[in-house]
Amino acid sequence: MGEEKKTKKSLLDAASEIAKKEVKTAAKAAATKTASKGVSKTAEKPAAKSATKTVAKPAVKAPEKPAAKVAEKNVAQAVSKPVAKPAPKPVENKIAQSAEKTEPKPVEKVEITKKSTKAKDTSVGEYNEDSILHLEGLEHIRLRPGMYIGSLGDGTNENDGIYILLKEGIDNSVDEYSQGFGNRIDVDITDGRVKIRDYGRGIPLGKLEQCVSDVNTGAKYNNSVFKQAIGMNGVGIKATNALSSYFRAASIRDGKMAVVEYERGVKKSSHLGPAKSGVKNGTYLEFVPDTQMFGKYAFNMEMVEKRLWNYAYLNPGLLIHCNGKDYISQNGLEDLLVHEMEGSNSLYKLFSYKGENITFVLTHTSNLDKVVYSFVNGQSTEDGGTHVTSFLDGFARGANSFFKKNYDEKDITSGLLCALKIGIDSPMFTSQTKNKLGNVEIRQPIIQETQLAVDDWLRHNPEIANALEEKIIRNQKARDEINTVTQKQIRDAEKSVSLKIHKLKDCRYHLQDGKKGENSMIFITEGDSATGSMVGCRDVETQAIFSLRGKPENMYGRKKTALFENEELKNLTMSLGVQKDVENLRYDKIVIATDADNDGFHIRNLVMTYLLLFFEELILSGHVYILETPLFRVRNKTRTIYCYSEESRDKAIKELGKTAETTRFKGLGEISPHEFGQFIHPRKDGDPEDVGIHLTPVSIQTLKNVPQVLEFYMGKNTPERRDFIVHHLAQEIDA
Repeated sequence: MGEEKKTKKSLLDAASEIAKKEVKTAAKAAATKTASKGVSKTAEKPAAKSATKTVAKPAVKAPEKPAAKVAEKNVAQAVSKPVAKPAPKPVENKIAQSAEKTEPKPVEKVEITKKSTKAKDTSVGEYNEDSILHLEGLEHIRLRPGMYIGSLGDGTNENDGIYILLKEGIDNSVDEYSQGFGNRIDVDITDGRVKIRDYGRGIPLGKLEQCVSDVNTGAKYNNSVFKQAIGMNGVGIKATNALSSYFRAASIRDGKMAVVEYERGVKKSSHLGPAKSGVKNGTYLEFVPDTQMFGKYAFNMEMVEKRLWNYAYLNPGLLIHCNGKDYISQNGLEDLLVHEMEGSNSLYKLFSYKGENITFVLTHTSNLDKVVYSFVNGQSTEDGGTHVTSFLDGFARGANSFFKKNYDEKDITSGLLCALKIGIDSPMFTSQTKNKLGNVEIRQPIIQETQLAVDDWLRHNPEIANALEEKIIRNQKARDEINTVTQKQIRDAEKSVSLKIHKLKDCRYHLQDGKKGENSMIFITEGDSATGSMVGCRDVETQAIFSLRGKPENMYGRKKTALFENEELKNLTMSLGVQKDVENLRYDKIVIATDADNDGFHIRNLVMTYLLLFFEELILSGHVYILETPLFRVRNKTRTIYCYSEESRDKAIKELGKTAETTRFKGLGEISPHEFGQFIHPRKDGDPEDVGIHLTPVSIQTLKNVPQVLEFYMGKNTPERRDFIVHHLAQEIDA
């Protein structure tokens, strides 16, 4: 029986192989027959695609070109500016006209070609040795810039890529100072060209080219040469090189100099020879960010200054000279905290602690929000990380240890203002942009050291201890009072909407449904007109819609209990599921979808005011977005181009000819449901005809200035705001 089974199996295998060969032979014959029909027939139907061609040469996408500026600055940008300075681009209709970008901007225009009458070829190319691509040198950085610098951007956002390129250059110079070499850095930024000169040891001449062009090459891997340096991955300056239309690096060491020049990551020249007499050792960098990658960009010097001051605060005694201005600090983090307080009342004098690998300065203010400025090896970690959570845990344990109580950490840290810096030999950041630390092994050491330091500090300062405990008790009472009132209102509200939430068209799956709901989103729209465009084309599985009646109530200056007295905002809160805790959020993305006019921007501001005042965690955790829809549609008989700016519209008209039809979309309701579907669904990879959804993330780097900015934009200072409009923005208001 065993031999019989083997014989049958052999026969089946042989038959299978014969069948496969016959299929291949038939496929080749069909392809030959198709080719023999000649070019003329192919020309008759240009839209038809060739599967053979697709298999032979898999396409490699070029990086998306960034869009032109969506608009001015948003709440997120405004809140990060110093309070003492004039308010940025105000007017309620301008606050939220754009939001901070953490991803590459969408393309300015999307071309749509009329589809062929033939069925679309969706076959997948053969996966073989020819499918494997090797990118030489710095090509991968240009192809996938987001992996290395986060977003691209045009300079309107402090996280835009041009500032990351600047940072990478300065980081290397700061690392030299931190190792004890050179106490001055010269920086010049003029017309988009950056020049950086330090007076450290200089890159070894024979390795200059490798250090600026070979990824994963550098001295930062050698802990005997660089300890607790900012740059650790051997990528940073190579990204600057790859993403610059012009890049020049020079190193001077002991009377000799090496120079190398690049264009878009491709080497153009190199030189090694004697340096001029008297020239000090050090490194010189010069680069121009590539407009092919970043579009039309500009450095905002206020954002640059903020970075330079951070370098100065973190490196006392280091002089940074930029565009004629000096940045230097003698007291380090204490100077940072004093500067950031900007008139806030401190409940007690600053407490400074300096350990071997951790330094912090702190105090409490009368505010309820805690603000922690955190750094790792001189790198600002704006999104926090394990060092921040560990520090807060240790601070709370130290306070409870001294008071012999069990106060809630929220009550202990409410109103805390702190600057925290740690040093670590092998930091593990969650991305190349290094905004968040991920090292878990540092947790216990930081908790223990912070706890002991806080306990000892309070024991030696009984007056401060009394002031701190009074603050904790006040925080506790305020929270209990809010919770007591709110919980009753929540129960009443839940009863009133237990059957169906008015104006909510819900989706089937939510965050609580696991993988099925991980892409869920809710669109907050203005009026039934915009909602009507979305309802017919949304994905009912994961896309919900909440329709506002018009402009919601301005909640600035109101208590949280007022949410449940306002029918519309109560329903919105219940729709989001955050009435009890933001951890119960039902959707991964909260998308504000309003018209691109003054009323639309005002509604956007009101919704963001509601979120900032009562659910700021939703913004801090990256759940809030702005939906960007095309402003114009330009089309002729064969092509349609969607444009997101006037500049791209003019370019499209030039491409399609003056006879092309141009449509201005002033409201979401003007876009038909069939057409609108293109703007709210994810783009299909490899389909050039698919426009895809364009979402701009809303983020804020610090909560410090939120109250002041909201007071200006949304408060009762109408005469002051009106005067600002008249004198600064009258020319920008639509007729």
